[in-house]
Amino acid sequence: MFVKTGHRAPALTGALAIFAGALTLVNAARVTAATMEEPQVSIQPRVTRATHSDIRVDTNLVLIAVSVTDRENQPVVGLASDRFRVFEGKTEQRVRQVFREDAPVSVGIVLDTSGSMKRNLPKEREAVVEFLKNANPDDEFFLVSFNNTSELAVPFTADSDVIQSRLNNLGEYKGKTALLDATYLALHHMKDARNPRKALLVISDGGDNHSRYSEAEIRRFVRESDVWIYAIGIYAEGPQMLPEEERGGEKLLTDIAEETGGRQFPVYDARELPSLAAKIGLQLRNQYVLAYSPVKTEDDGKYRRVQVKLMEGRALRLSWRPGYYAR
Repeated sequence: MFVKTGHRAPALTGALAIFAGALTLVNAARVTAATMEEPQVSIQPRVTRATHSDIRVDTNLVLIAVSVTDRENQPVVGLASDRFRVFEGKTEQRVRQVFREDAPVSVGIVLDTSGSMKRNLPKEREAVVEFLKNANPDDEFFLVSFNNTSELAVPFTADSDVIQSRLNNLGEYKGKTALLDATYLALHHMKDARNPRKALLVISDGGDNHSRYSEAEIRRFVRESDVWIYAIGIYAEGPQMLPEEERGGEKLLTDIAEETGGRQFPVYDARELPSLAAKIGLQLRNQYVLAYSPVKTEDDGKYRRVQVKLMEGRALRLSWRPGYYAR
C-alpha cells in the first residue's frame, strides 16, 4: 500500500488503522505482498476514509503484505521485524515497522465447471466449503463459474451459506475453458468490494481454450489491480495428450497468481483439494505487513520492482506482490 504526502487516507482495521500515531494505512496502495499470505496492494497512492475522522498524511509510505509459509504450506508467525529485508530494484530500503493484521477480506471464488472438471466436482465443492470455514464475520464473497462462458453465479454476500448452496446448483459440468474471461469478470466485480483487502481463489485444471481476452491483457489488468490471486491447479500425473493451449495450464495459473503476490498450488490428486483450500484460507489470515519509506520518491509513473528477503534461517517461502507503479 502506498500513501502519498498530502493525500487523505482512510483508516484500516486492526493494527493498520494507526501507524506512528498519525498515519492511517490504506489496504490499496503500493503493496508488494509476500509470504504468510494475503495480499494488500494498491497501485495508486490512495486515500481511505477513517472510521471517525480523516487523517492528514505527511509521509510517503509503502506497505508490503508478505505471506510466509513452511514446506507444508502452513503459515509461519512470530518472525521478528529484523528478519525482513526489502529492496526496490537493487537498492535496499529501511523497514520502519513490521506488523500483522486480520482485517476483513473481500474474496471472489472462481470455479472451473468445464467438462474436464466433472470428475473433480465433489472435491471442488468440498474445497470451497473448507476455505469458507476460515471466514471472519465481516468478510464478503462472490462466486464466478466458467466453462464456455463465465457467469457471476453469486454477487457479493456476507453469508457464506449462500455460496455453499449455489455450489449444488451450478448446472452440468461441460464445455470448454474460458479461464481468462472468468478472471477478468472476477476482477471487474471486485471493484464493488467494500473491504480494502481483496483476493481471488481460482480452482481449475488449467489451460484456456475459449476466452476472448488474451493472457497479455489479463496479466496487464492483474498487475494494475489490488487483488491477490491464489490458484489451485488440478493436473493429471504423467505425460498427457493435451491440446497445446491446455498443456500450458500450470504456467498460465502460476504467472497470473504470482503477478499479484499470490501463488499457484499444483494438485495431482483431487482428494488433496479440501485441505489445501483450508491452508490458503489460513494464509490469508496470517500475513505480515512491512512498512518503509522509499529512497526514491519521484512519482514518475514507472513500475518499481520490489523484492523481499528473510535473513538466514530455516527454509521458508515468501510471497509478495512484485512491484507497484509510482504515481
